[in-house]
Amino acid sequence: MRLHPLAADGLIAAALTTVAVLLGTEAVAQGWPALDPLAWTLVALLTLPLVLRTRAPVTVCLAVHACWVVYVTLDYWPVVGSFGPMLAVYTVASLRPTRAAAACAALLAGVWIYAGLRSDAGAMASVAGQAVGFPLVLWRFGYVARRTGELTLRLRAEQADRARREVAEERVRIARELHDVVAHHIAVINVQAGLARFVFHSDARTARDALDTIEGASGEALAELRRMLGLLRADGVQGADGAPAPGLDQLDEMVTRVRTGGVGVELRVTGTPRPLPPGVQLCVYRVVQEALTNVLKYAPGADAAVELAYRAGEVTVSVTDGGPVEGLDPVTPAERGGHGLIGMRERAKLYGGTILVGPRSEGGFGVRLTLPTPVQVARRGDSVRE
Repeated sequence: MRLHPLAADGLIAAALTTVAVLLGTEAVAQGWPALDPLAWTLVALLTLPLVLRTRAPVTVCLAVHACWVVYVTLDYWPVVGSFGPMLAVYTVASLRPTRAAAACAALLAGVWIYAGLRSDAGAMASVAGQAVGFPLVLWRFGYVARRTGELTLRLRAEQADRARREVAEERVRIARELHDVVAHHIAVINVQAGLARFVFHSDARTARDALDTIEGASGEALAELRRMLGLLRADGVQGADGAPAPGLDQLDEMVTRVRTGGVGVELRVTGTPRPLPPGVQLCVYRVVQEALTNVLKYAPGADAAVELAYRAGEVTVSVTDGGPVEGLDPVTPAERGGHGLIGMRERAKLYGGTILVGPRSEGGFGVRLTLPTPVQVARRGDSVRE
């Protein structure tokens, strides 16, 4: 639970006011005059303005020091009013440049010495030491806090920029692959159009089938083209070379390659296999490929299971493993994620699907991708019942 900065400063000011009030009740026991209504008003003015300390640190610092000078001049116990000025100096040091922080620290030292002169000149050596030590410590702590904040902001900006670059690179790579998919559809349309023209007068049935194929392929090509253009409109870097788009018929070949790397992979297909658009096949293939690569990297020696399920209205693929074998050193968890998981999420989002990635309750790691089946595919046999 994160508090709003103004609420947090309000709580701090309330806490300091409470401490000052409790300490003020001990003034008589310490040999100082009892605090009257004027003194309590000054105590409030020394702590309550700290609610605005992060919005106007220098102004608040000057205001509370002015109140503290009045408080000390009226011969009240100086310690009661010291908490507000000290926090104000720390705030200036943590939010403003060194010159402003040095000036406020010097102001604190000057008022501290003035309070010592008004109270007990015999203890000036101790007062002088405190007047030098406290401002220096507050300035140092504030400076470290300011530098830490600046470095944190810079680190977050660099991380956000790196994440944007990784997303852009992955989108460009996906767009290049989708280009191959669209080119495939255009080639099919070209061939079928030539066939329909050739048999238009002699074989109406074949011509009709060719036109149906052209209709389906053109619809899928337009859908893939929209996805590709949507990706290319995103800001990003100029990407890497693409590769021919693989499909589900190459899952066996990929599983075999992974087995040679030392991972026992079992591939299961449930439901009735049916043709899927090349883009959907590519999405499934790449997610399985990345998931099995992660098994090789993060769970050496583990067995993995790949399940491809054809369901009514959707296709689902899951990749699970049992975790690394004891005695083998996996990549540390801090190195997980990054570019691979970004690519999985981008692909799932591109095709309107969902993806779940994370550790399993029974051990190991799991990836589950669900993609909706396009309408054209549903018309051609998407009637599997579970």
